[in-house]
Amino acid sequence: MITVKSDPNPPPVGGVLWSLAGDIRMLLTLPAALAMQVAHPAVGAGVDDHSVFRTDPWGRGERSLTSLQLWVYGGEAAAAEGRRLRALHKTIQGTDAHGRAYHALTPAYYAWVHATGYPVFRHAQQYLGRPFTEAQERALYAEWLQVGRILGIHDRDMPQTIEEFWPYYQKVLDNELEETVVVGELLATDPPLPVPDRGPRWLRLLLRVAWPWLRPRFARVRRFLTIGLMPPDARQAIGLEWTDAQERTLRRFGRVVRAVVPVLPERLRFMPIARRARQAARR
Repeated sequence: MITVKSDPNPPPVGGVLWSLAGDIRMLLTLPAALAMQVAHPAVGAGVDDHSVFRTDPWGRGERSLTSLQLWVYGGEAAAAEGRRLRALHKTIQGTDAHGRAYHALTPAYYAWVHATGYPVFRHAQQYLGRPFTEAQERALYAEWLQVGRILGIHDRDMPQTIEEFWPYYQKVLDNELEETVVVGELLATDPPLPVPDRGPRWLRLLLRVAWPWLRPRFARVRRFLTIGLMPPDARQAIGLEWTDAQERTLRRFGRVVRAVVPVLPERLRFMPIARRARQAARR
């Protein structure tokens, strides 16, 4: 008898990720996860050598965000997106800054990229929303494992429980992470960022005029949120400084976000793919 392997399902409707992944607050957490990913020398080298994040940062960001939304809200399209990503990464290989060969689909590297989402979600939630209960943390981890299966990560390559996750996570922090070239570029306060090229024409024209003034300010805010919403142990492993004054500022910022975002109408609070999926689920 021939057994046909079915595609993994997305996380459940109404689960923790259902509310989390499409909320606009997600946009604030992604830079922290990305910095943790590229702090791994192999991942950083892959991004350094093969990504268009320098020449097309806005398009790269938009594509990454769309992909993430499809993992959670895409239905049958979720597995197809996972297959597309694995195919895209098949040719990404080279040598890292320490002279070690890397391939993007090496299980340890591919799993680490995915694993960073869980501790960042958990840490950022303390500032941007209500801290998770223990049950919610466990549900979130189970759902994140399910997303990993969509991406083609085998269960043997990811810790299957929270209790197994934290020793694995700490081992990567202790033995692998460093402030790579790409981390430095992501945290630069005056990067050569091109003018944003997304959005309505009037906005693009306005940004073109204001960008010389906005760019360094945007970069400083990005640096602040990247470091602040990164778990402290990861921050320490990479060698990033964070002061008590910055912590107080982040907490004040979080109080504003927690007050404003939950009362926004759904069309403003949730990103388009998430909003359409939520509307379809209600119907």
